[in-house]
Amino acid sequence: MTLNSRSRLLITGGTGSFGRAFIHHVLKKSPEVKRVVVYSRDELKQWELQQLYPEKKYPQLRLFLGDIRDQERLKLALEGIDTVVHAAALKQVPAAEYNPMEFIRTNVLGADNLVKACLSTEVQRVVALSTDKAAAPINLYGASKLCSDKLFIAANNIKGSRNLKFSVVRYGNVMGSRGSVIPFFINQSQKGKIPITDKHMTRFNIVLSESIDMVLWALKEALGGEIFVPKIPSYRIMDLAEAIGPSCTKVITGIRPGEKIHEEMITVADSYTTCELGKYYGILPSDKRVEEVYKRNGRKIVKVEEGFSYNSGNNKDFLSVNQLRELIRKHVDINFQPI
Repeated sequence: MTLNSRSRLLITGGTGSFGRAFIHHVLKKSPEVKRVVVYSRDELKQWELQQLYPEKKYPQLRLFLGDIRDQERLKLALEGIDTVVHAAALKQVPAAEYNPMEFIRTNVLGADNLVKACLSTEVQRVVALSTDKAAAPINLYGASKLCSDKLFIAANNIKGSRNLKFSVVRYGNVMGSRGSVIPFFINQSQKGKIPITDKHMTRFNIVLSESIDMVLWALKEALGGEIFVPKIPSYRIMDLAEAIGPSCTKVITGIRPGEKIHEEMITVADSYTTCELGKYYGILPSDKRVEEVYKRNGRKIVKVEEGFSYNSGNNKDFLSVNQLRELIRKHVDINFQPI
């Protein structure tokens, strides 16, 4: 999907890894877009964006300093906006275990503020970014994102006659994103040792361009109330360590607070309302409302098997050491060399 000359987009958390890549994509592929508003609380990163996209060359870009904890500021930023991508969140699992209320204020109450602000303005479509950790969560971060997902899905019940759709995209680790495991392993490999929490650990993997394509697809295809999940490969943490530092010592440190051995994006309980959508799965609400909307719009619903689950450990598609190495070279660090 490309945004047209009438599109007026706001992205919360627009100075993060996803936000910056998404803005670059939109300005490159849809330069005629009417407005792109970056809403974030990071003044320095907004200034850095301004250097990359000067106003004279990119008059459609607006930088709006604000926090999603501030509903009135959100309403002001959303004036004249028709499309919202919600990427703002606190994300570090250990930090959430030690600072739970901070994560709740941003990830849960912030999501509620955005829903209410959208209902008070003329926004027409909202896609919120979620995480695999929101499925059967065992950590505070995942639980806060599950609450966020529920708020966006439930918002479709209170929109009334408004031309407004709320949906969610849920995906796994974005390769090379800020604070993620790959940059950490690359840094640690320079010291000759790579710390690994558990040798059996697996994770889903998606690259930034795939996450952007998915969000754009959801903006176009969502009818409201779905949680979309991509069909993506997994990797074994030991294979990742081998891809980055084959000659490094692998030190087992033990699982951190709130960490899982395997991540899950669709639980067995979700399987009863999950359908196939080509490159993606769609988890529909259990009240059948979205199924009826799909049928009215001529969309065929192909359900997954009852009892199906989508887990990074039982995934049929795993990346090899060589595949990981090539992906890292392409998507993380062009000068990367295994040590």
